[in-house]
Amino acid sequence: MIQDKLSHVIKSTTLFFTAVITLFIGTSQASLAQSDYPNKPIRFVIPFPAAGATDNIARPLQNELLNTVKWNVIIDNKPGAGGNIGAELVSKAAPDGYTWLMASVGTHGINLPLYTQGSGKLPFDPIKDFTPITLVAELPNVLVLNPEFAAKNKINSVNDLIAYARANPGKVNMASSGNGTSIHMAGELFKSMTKTFMVHLPYRGSPPAVTDLMAGNVDIMFDNLPSSISYIRAGRLKALAVTTAKRSPAFPDLPTIAEAANLPGYEATSWFGVVGPANMPADILNKDSAVLMAAINSASVKEKYLAMGAQPVGNTPAQFSAFIKSEITKWTKVVKESGARVD
Repeated sequence: MIQDKLSHVIKSTTLFFTAVITLFIGTSQASLAQSDYPNKPIRFVIPFPAAGATDNIARPLQNELLNTVKWNVIIDNKPGAGGNIGAELVSKAAPDGYTWLMASVGTHGINLPLYTQGSGKLPFDPIKDFTPITLVAELPNVLVLNPEFAAKNKINSVNDLIAYARANPGKVNMASSGNGTSIHMAGELFKSMTKTFMVHLPYRGSPPAVTDLMAGNVDIMFDNLPSSISYIRAGRLKALAVTTAKRSPAFPDLPTIAEAANLPGYEATSWFGVVGPANMPADILNKDSAVLMAAINSASVKEKYLAMGAQPVGNTPAQFSAFIKSEITKWTKVVKESGARVD
């Protein structure tokens, strides 16, 4: 009897210490794995095609991280559905720090109100399904025209375009990088405020839309400045105005749409930021945030961003989270008032 009780006590004690040791080893291994982060390549999903503005903003960061902290960040372009395909992919990834998304005003500002109209549905929640890391950069869109279209119809200003569109409803084709993108919504806001009707033609990203614009297959576009800037300077696109509240340092002589057409309140700013899946561990999130902010504020990245007309930012996860929520509120109002729809 005594031996049975003694055996039971010894067995229970052994099980207890085995559990404690197992827990200690598991915790130590997890801590070691996180302190060693990253020990493999990070997948950086860009939800738009290569050579577009989102891709152009991501690549200087990729290079800076490799050169300074030796992080191997692999860019993976997953375009389609106004950025929703790439965003959904990241929303379902493991929250271990090895999958990032270059979020945009489209994926994390415009698409929620735009795609949830009527029976529509967004395949992810831009707040609940992601961990904001840092806002990377902001930039203007620019109203650009095919030069031959502009010359043929004597369009040399924003007011000229408005007059032509009003006199020819439905005859102006407006390209965009996809439904719900800032390029699309800048155009919809313009149409709403000027009481004009132009046919929206969504593409799978900015590069193919710009290619067709230069070829004369479409007439106008409210493109992100980085993907049009070289073509504007080369004379292959005619720029009329920027969409921001203030003029761009890259083109100080180019007016804003608000001032050029006397449209107070017209403003459409594009932005890009890094997010991961929801529930990222705090130590990994803090490490990502610190390293990315240092890269954004580096002389090399700043120089590249300013050259393409972008303004580097860099902020904390909490600040970026609050910013995303404010953008959703802002664009919900714009979508409702403009009557924009997914074509």
